[in-house]
Amino acid sequence: MYYQVGTEAKPLEERYAELDGVRLRYLVGGDGPPLVLVHGLAGSASNWIELAPLLARRFRVLIPELAGHGRSSPVPSVATLDSFAEHVAGLMALEGMPAAALVGHSLGGTVALRLATLRPDRVRALVLAAPAGITSSTNRSAYVIRMMVTFRPGRVVSPFRRVIAAHASLRYPAFWGWQVSDPAAISARAVEGFLEGPGLHQDVVTAGRALINHDPRQELDGIRCPVLLLWGARDMMVPLADGFEFARRLRARIRVIADCAHLLIGERPDACADAIGAFLDRVLDLDELPREAEALGEVLR
Repeated sequence: MYYQVGTEAKPLEERYAELDGVRLRYLVGGDGPPLVLVHGLAGSASNWIELAPLLARRFRVLIPELAGHGRSSPVPSVATLDSFAEHVAGLMALEGMPAAALVGHSLGGTVALRLATLRPDRVRALVLAAPAGITSSTNRSAYVIRMMVTFRPGRVVSPFRRVIAAHASLRYPAFWGWQVSDPAAISARAVEGFLEGPGLHQDVVTAGRALINHDPRQELDGIRCPVLLLWGARDMMVPLADGFEFARRLRARIRVIADCAHLLIGERPDACADAIGAFLDRVLDLDELPREAEALGEVLR
């Protein structure tokens, strides 16, 4: 994964660390204020292949692979999301980041919220891209999550990701027609980035169970850092109604990106990068910034 600095392309460095008996893979690179990107359930660091290079031009980016995902080893036994959140905090400490802004997608957003609850001093700001946790605890969504992590349909197509990336017609069945709004329109790099992880995962069941059993609504009133919510207007995995509930409970802004579904970080990385950059420019130097008074909806076109 490379990011551009002037005329020079620089790679994000791959590193490994062992925390609490778990070997974690992560990427790090860029210069500027620290920024942590946390992927979703059954995702991996490569999910950020389009967005991370845009952010690494201005930020010191850290991209963990959660336990059991990608090339990170499984967590021995866990019933909650706390271990995943503490792993993120541990990697931040190893990389000299006493505090950072966090961007979390789907499950990653819920993990970022959990870290902000457990260790509020470590989280300066939150950008939550379609965070899971509200409807994921309903019977219907819990069933879908159980099927996804048990049968792992992504591992069937993962070995063919380069062929799928090269032929737009093959992308529709690969993304099940509802993870992205228009599979033919996303970049080949984004296709490969989303399909790489499922072929590597060792254990996504543990994270899936922890997500199903976690309801973040009980802790949202305690979040004190500035928060921005990002949502795809056509998200059918985590509906936009969840976004408005998060925004209301967090007293935060929500920005809705047109023509996007759940994988908005790969569908519209430019719009996501612009929203993240503008938000962090506004809040990173204002540690005492009051929380937004109301949830405001804006559509990025």
